[in-house]
Amino acid sequence: MILIDDLNIWFILFVIWGFPLGFYRSSFRKKVYQTDSWMINIKPLFVKELIGLFGNLFPDDKNYIKVRNFYRFYLLIYLILFIFYMFFGKN
Repeated sequence: MILIDDLNIWFILFVIWGFPLGFYRSSFRKKVYQTDSWMINIKPLFVKELIGLFGNLFPDDKNYIKVRNFYRFYLLIYLILFIFYMFFGKN
């Protein structure tokens, strides 16, 4: 018999929401660094990525703006989950 307590529910929520993170982050980084190489996923190039996330590197590129806004939304949901965990998830 599997018992699901509050901690397990939060863990399951974070894991399920985290599955597509690699794909979305890869798409965003490929737009920011303007490459199609898979190597961008393992390089620690964070400065331009943060500028691209909080700023607007390519204001005329509609696809970049679409990917950036979706990635922002995705990370916002992560932040909301974390805040809810901090307030309601601890025993």
